[in-house]
Amino acid sequence: MRQNMRVALAQIRASTDPTANLGLVEEYTLRAAEQGASLVLFPEATMCRFGIPLGPVAEPLDGPWAGAVRGLARRAGVAVVAGMFVPADDGRVTNTLLATGPGVDAHYDKIHLYDAFGFAESTTVAPGREPVVIEVDGVTVGLTLCYDIRFPELYVELAERGAEVITAHASWGTGPGKLDQWTLLARARAIDTNSIVAAVGQAYPGDEIAALGPTGVGGSVVASALGEVLASAGTDPQLLVCDVDLDAARKARKTVAVMTNRSGFAHRNRAQSLT
Repeated sequence: MRQNMRVALAQIRASTDPTANLGLVEEYTLRAAEQGASLVLFPEATMCRFGIPLGPVAEPLDGPWAGAVRGLARRAGVAVVAGMFVPADDGRVTNTLLATGPGVDAHYDKIHLYDAFGFAESTTVAPGREPVVIEVDGVTVGLTLCYDIRFPELYVELAERGAEVITAHASWGTGPGKLDQWTLLARARAIDTNSIVAAVGQAYPGDEIAALGPTGVGGSVVASALGEVLASAGTDPQLLVCDVDLDAARKARKTVAVMTNRSGFAHRNRAQSLT
């Protein structure tokens, strides 16, 4: 059983040009591969930042943008997870993570939409329905997007599906206390599940673009299974490379035992209330 894993968090500053953003994916993926990472994480909205209509830039999962990312991951020999937008059946788009690389071919559609802080993501984005885990070099990895991080039950579900590492990909909104909330939530979700949480965000784009919506605050962070900060980034673009100790996480899961000792009362009471 694998004892550790090198994870790279590519805290980029995406533009509104999907082609230019592909260039960033290539640059950061190659740098991560050169440093020995087996998993490279890019933020939500890597394909195109928020603040413009998303429908015109959305592409299907078998379209050219996703195809280019698959090719990059294949050539680099690493697993890449990056945020993109895909046309939805109802005329909206899905806020999607593409996961691709050796032995990996999956996608996750954001379940919890950001209808908060005066922003209404659901106006243009259709919600996903199903949690997703992938396997990277024999390690089970759970995928989440931005506002998902405020919902611990999703992280518990991913851990119950075997996830030892859970990723969070964000384009976090600015505002009083928001950066602190982002890092605190990442650490809390790690403690909730005794999983390693790797949370990558868009770099801060400056005040003018930040005023358009949730376009990033930086603050990418890797939290241990006990909520310790293993690595963190500032507000500017950065490649954050971190070795995570899977054996320590497994020991924490046995010692703290929140997954083993979790009561089913909440699920039972809810089911009873619906009958």
